[in-house]
Amino acid sequence: MSGAATLDSFTSLWEEWRTERDRVLAEPYGILSITSINFLTAEPVPIEGVPGRWSTSEDGPVVELAPGEELLDGDRTVTGRLALGPLAGSPPRQLRSGRILIEAFRKDGWDIVRPRDPEAPLRVGFAGTPAYDPDPRWRIAGRWLPYPAPRSVRIGSIQERLGGPVDSPGEVEFELDGRVHRLVAVPAHGAPGSIALLFRDRTSGVTTYPAQRELLVALPESGDAVVLDFTRAANKNCAYTDFAVCPLPPAGNTLDVAIEAGERIPYGRLES
Repeated sequence: MSGAATLDSFTSLWEEWRTERDRVLAEPYGILSITSINFLTAEPVPIEGVPGRWSTSEDGPVVELAPGEELLDGDRTVTGRLALGPLAGSPPRQLRSGRILIEAFRKDGWDIVRPRDPEAPLRVGFAGTPAYDPDPRWRIAGRWLPYPAPRSVRIGSIQERLGGPVDSPGEVEFELDGRVHRLVAVPAHGAPGSIALLFRDRTSGVTTYPAQRELLVALPESGDAVVLDFTRAANKNCAYTDFAVCPLPPAGNTLDVAIEAGERIPYGRLES
């Protein structure tokens, strides 16, 4: 295959990746449709745009519906009081009120409710994600350095009330600008056979989202050689909405180099 054909293929695959990323973001009930994030306590409180007053206890979230209010729980219409039960270890519980989807889930000790509305301004006004042009020079050879046993590392969250320890399987080492860099890896949820690198660099807060970007790296079937394709350094959900629950990079995962590749600050956040 000629060099030109190889470059065309690289660019074409990158464009397919970017198109799919924006397609998922713009789905009717995707991340851009979330209208609020609500951390439940023992005190019943209303949630804007959602029926009822919401609270939680050791027995899980409860919603108290006023006369005339109702929710759809699967195929069942609910009135009065609905106890969702403990959510720990469960997928999000989903209820509906008209076009509004209401998800309830538990994370880091909190029961959380987030309404989703396909007509949310953030979704309706989504214009795609800006990115650096794909340049193969940002596809860098690296080395996988697994730990003998997983190590507990503390991960913060874009939501101050969340965060905690996760098991890191190892580190990735690579050379850039004549220096050796290392990043601590965390599990890549939804990407079997890969690890996730959450990182900041000199572009963070300048041209890329300040909190972090994420790079998925496929683990080798044998040996320790890996490829870091920084043209696919991706924004996490918190780059688009304040209602995400994204993790922050482990301590030390700030690169003293500008990674001018991958996704940039979303259009709607440029003045944030």
